[in-house]
Amino acid sequence: MRSINMKAGLVSLLIFLSFLGVWYAATLQSGSAGVASTSGMTAEQIEYLKMMGKDPGTTKTNGFPTLGQMGSTIWKHASDPMYDNGPNDKGILIQLAHSLGRVGLGFLLAALVAVPLGFVIGMSPLLRRAFDPFIQVLKPISPLAWMPLALYTIKDSSISGIFVIFICSVWPMLINTAFGVASVKREWLNVSATLEVNPLRKAFLVILPAAAPTILTGMRISMGIAWLVIVAAEMLVGGTGIGYFVWNEWNNLSLTNVIFAIGVIGIVGMLLDLAFGQLQKAVTYVE
Repeated sequence: MRSINMKAGLVSLLIFLSFLGVWYAATLQSGSAGVASTSGMTAEQIEYLKMMGKDPGTTKTNGFPTLGQMGSTIWKHASDPMYDNGPNDKGILIQLAHSLGRVGLGFLLAALVAVPLGFVIGMSPLLRRAFDPFIQVLKPISPLAWMPLALYTIKDSSISGIFVIFICSVWPMLINTAFGVASVKREWLNVSATLEVNPLRKAFLVILPAAAPTILTGMRISMGIAWLVIVAAEMLVGGTGIGYFVWNEWNNLSLTNVIFAIGVIGIVGMLLDLAFGQLQKAVTYVE
């Protein structure tokens, strides 16, 4: 197993280096172009750059960013990730903290609703059939489709973002919890009935440990969807967060910052998935 992991890591490193090589070759010509000319820019674009405090004569506006430019951008954000220069200029860690806070709160609220309800549905065939039409109708609705309704009723962009995370996280957890509870081995339930275990003890000592891997699978899926949705939601509602950072930097014509934020979003999403993967392994019983 260790040998396979080492080989997989080596292959991943080679793929990453190949990607950097292609990037370097593709941007070699644009990187050697030097100072950008304003001849290809409209008067509105030049004026906008001046309003943002940038000099159009020295700002590179054409072509894809080079590896050197990306390295400078990464170092700038890594060297001071907590600065706060006003509403539209905050460090990357501050933006991430706002996004993770919204995701964490919406995810927690969804878990408090989905796991107990999924338990009840999974233990009752009658309720499973009764709830199934509502789940099948509501599940395919895009979480962002709820945003206008949330903004109209809640009238707070930050809380509306939390609501969107809640609504997108609840369905995978609910479905997987119900499936995991309904799939508990009949032999284990029969043994608990033979020992006259009361329903509460049976739920916590028999059903929950058996269904835990499936429940955590639902949570893992929900977290991935939540992190995906919060970026789009923050682009719509603005204010703070990594999604707003991406949109704001695009409006500032800073492609290097946009690419940097995309990389940060991917890395944070990977770390969240790895964390839930470790939790899933910890509760999985291997016969």
